Amino acid sequence: MSGQDLIGQRIKTIRRQRGLSQAQLAHPELSDSYVSLIESGKRTPTAAVLELLAAKLECSLTYLINGVTAEQMHDLELGLNYAGMALENGEVTEARRRYAELLEDGSLAGLAPLRQRAEYGYALASEACGDLDEAITVLSRLHGAGDTLGGERAVAVAVALSRCFRERGDLAAAVRVGEDALLGAGRPAWNDDLVELGATLLGAYIVRGDLLRARQFSGELLSAAEMLNTPRATVAACWNAAVVADLTGRGEEALSMAERALAVQSETGEPRNLARLRMAYALLLLRVRPAEALTCRDLMLRAERELRESSAGTVDLARCAVDLAKAEIALGDPGKAVEYARRGRDMLDDRTPALLAEAHLVLGNALLLFQQSEEASAELAAVEHMLVNAPPSRKAAEGWLTAATALERLGEEEASEVAYRRALACAGL
Repeated sequence: MSGQDLIGQRIKTIRRQRGLSQAQLAHPELSDSYVSLIESGKRTPTAAVLELLAAKLECSLTYLINGVTAEQMHDLELGLNYAGMALENGEVTEARRRYAELLEDGSLAGLAPLRQRAEYGYALASEACGDLDEAITVLSRLHGAGDTLGGERAVAVAVALSRCFRERGDLAAAVRVGEDALLGAGRPAWNDDLVELGATLLGAYIVRGDLLRARQFSGELLSAAEMLNTPRATVAACWNAAVVADLTGRGEEALSMAERALAVQSETGEPRNLARLRMAYALLLLRVRPAEALTCRDLMLRAERELRESSAGTVDLARCAVDLAKAEIALGDPGKAVEYARRGRDMLDDRTPALLAEAHLVLGNALLLFQQSEEASAELAAVEHMLVNAPPSRKAAEGWLTAATALERLGEEEASEVAYRRALACAGL
């Protein structure tokens, strides 16, 4: 039902509640036929006519337009603000509950902007809680609303939807969402929002293993960021270009670009994203300069503290624990590595399959170093089960290769050979 129909229904309902006929409501300023057309949804009243009818019906203009009183509108906006604050403060379960309660309230039915705001917040809270399927369902519905969202919100929804698809392992969908917005007909001019969407699309190319396209597109993003010369665009473009450089064997160049992104984020960025970037930089440093593992661990511990003090959710903290386990393995302390990896694993479930598989894999390797072969074998079996159901990607290939190496060390030659073959298959070889 359109907004015009809903307004007409409200006028008709209140008129009848007041015991008025259409002629009585119309007299003397309007005709009764005009009131009839409004009530049937065949005419759209002007703002002046709506004000007049609200006064005659002794109700608020807000109620006629939106179906809620001014007091209800105030309460809804207050509820949205509280839910948003909970999300920003890292109280993701509380935020999700608040958003869900608002969406269950029928008062939002006729308030498209507020309902979309609540749905978007609910989707982000669901993502932060690790419920990617629910987040994708809600974001897909919002994404389908198209132009009714408004430009900035539409891009934010596309960013979140592409990111959730990527984390869920549906790389084709992640790429499609980004390319439809950025590479289709009538391509918009670059701005900060679109550079962020481009960075999300680049991340999908990277995970998919399309490094040739990723390298080309990262150069385009860097050019756009240079043109815009804004902190947000610079961080997004430099960081993702650093990831591409690392994967294409240019480690020192990757560190240089990552350090630039971290410096800009340190000056202007929000604490949660600064902590995320610091953690990712530490992991990159560990790969490029493994001799600096102690420095990497210190950076990760600092990032972990910052995440706990910020609005980070469960998934962020679980990823942090898994990365700390990698640092402890590099430092030769499998006991601490096991502790961190278990913590990360136990914070996750099958709603975040890629990260959960990585947690099992890191824990398996740590247990193997800790000479706990039976437990290590169980963790690796869990990894195999999850990777079998994962779509082919660079990440899946890396997982199979790491699992194959660990299985070989366990003496499980047949399983190791199978894992090697699956790694090659995921890599397209």
